[in-house]
Amino acid sequence: MGASVRALRALLLLSGFYLLGFAMLAVLAGAGWAAALWAPSGLAVKLYVVGALLAVPIVRGMFMLRTPKDDGAYGVLVTDDQEPRLWQAVRELAAQVGTRAPDEIRLTADMNASVSEEARFLGLLGGTRRLHLGLPLMTGLSEAQLRAVLAHEMGHYGNADTRLAAITVRGRVQVARTIAHFEERAGSKVAKERAKQEKKNEKKLAKGKKAKEVDTTGVGLTYRAMAKVYRAYGHFYLRATLAGSRRQELAADLAAARVAGRDATASALREVPVLDSAHDFYMSSYATLGVGAGLLPPPGEVFGGIRHLLAARAGELAELRRELPTEPASPYDSHPPIAERVARLEALPDDGRASEPAGPALGLLADPGTALVAVEHAALTPEALRLRRVDWPELVHASMTAHFAEEAEPLRSATAEVTGGDGSLGALLNALDLGVGWEVADRLPKSERAAAAQGRAAREFARPVLRRGLARMVAGELIARGAARWELSWSESASLRTPPGYEDELPAALDAAVADRPDTAPLRRLLAAA
Repeated sequence: MGASVRALRALLLLSGFYLLGFAMLAVLAGAGWAAALWAPSGLAVKLYVVGALLAVPIVRGMFMLRTPKDDGAYGVLVTDDQEPRLWQAVRELAAQVGTRAPDEIRLTADMNASVSEEARFLGLLGGTRRLHLGLPLMTGLSEAQLRAVLAHEMGHYGNADTRLAAITVRGRVQVARTIAHFEERAGSKVAKERAKQEKKNEKKLAKGKKAKEVDTTGVGLTYRAMAKVYRAYGHFYLRATLAGSRRQELAADLAAARVAGRDATASALREVPVLDSAHDFYMSSYATLGVGAGLLPPPGEVFGGIRHLLAARAGELAELRRELPTEPASPYDSHPPIAERVARLEALPDDGRASEPAGPALGLLADPGTALVAVEHAALTPEALRLRRVDWPELVHASMTAHFAEEAEPLRSATAEVTGGDGSLGALLNALDLGVGWEVADRLPKSERAAAAQGRAAREFARPVLRRGLARMVAGELIARGAARWELSWSESASLRTPPGYEDELPAALDAAVADRPDTAPLRRLLAAA
């Protein structure tokens, strides 16, 4: 489908939204006119008011709210002088695709690459082009794979996808806003009605009468009905535009294969879901592990540290590459399934470019370390930038120590309440010896089932919670004495290094301490030997 045809379709879909609005206004006006001719004056006035109230969200959605401009000026702007190799590669790829190169390149903290264009006149005229390139993505790709990704993005420019996106986005925003206006009005009416009924109930209860159940059924029905009409058009709009968006992705894939090579493009696509998964895991389990303790990794490692994870978990990542997603991420995903895209590419004739150099994509940057630090300063909040920077081993040790201490705090507090002491490990062991450990456990947070349990069942619910908290307090005690330390691992979870023999003897000692007849002697011996 050519750019002119796609532009016409996008304009027709956008026009359909306005036609729907005029049609709805005409229906409301017709209802008002009919009421004036045939309805009693009292009912006619009510219909006028309802019609006017329903017309307001329609008019607001159509005319009174401007579509927000896409602010593409985020990330770190890099010039030709700062990153000559990157700019050269982008310009070469744009020329091979047959399109104008971007006016700006911005490095970001995303596991993604994207292009945008500040088009004018609803995308009919081009404007400033920007390429947003995520450094985490570059960290996980080879140079050949990155060139394929960049060629794909240049393909979007060549197909006029970025220009025409302005029309499509405007329609989506307008439909969504109109629906939101109607739902807001419906929600407001429900809230008012609920407050009104609750106030009546309060008066009844004050007089000793029985209160009625609050019922808002039917309240805001007209607003919800109007929202339903626009939602139906919104679904149609999305289906129509997303089908086009997916075709654009496939066309950009073909452009990338032609310019960067079939195999490099297919392998880059295979890498995308793998890197997405690895990035999410890295950010939650490593990069932000120490935030609660006021810590961050060394400068440049917040987003760049993912390279350690990728290197250490090569086997797991290879397995993920073989299991490509066969369905879109959501029904409204603008990209076809990765498996389909890879299959289409691998079905192309061999172009003989499989042996092209496979150096790291970060090699296109003049100084990757400096770039990673700059992106951190652009992407992190001022509060995050003020956190203390420590190396990875210290980050893991301090973070896990603080995490265990936080998990043990409910048990410390419960121990202090029962014993009247400081809630220390020693006080807890004494409480267990005195037979009041279950009283301590009874004050710990419980699930609904545990709270409802009685007798032996209640004890069985409490035992694992008590044991877990005790294990946390023992770990904290060993760490405080310098006898244990958390160790960083990029291939598996962090582990607590304990004195010789602890790993084998500690589980049995914990079990004995929380048994029906508690015996803390084994645990005390281990602590004394530390």
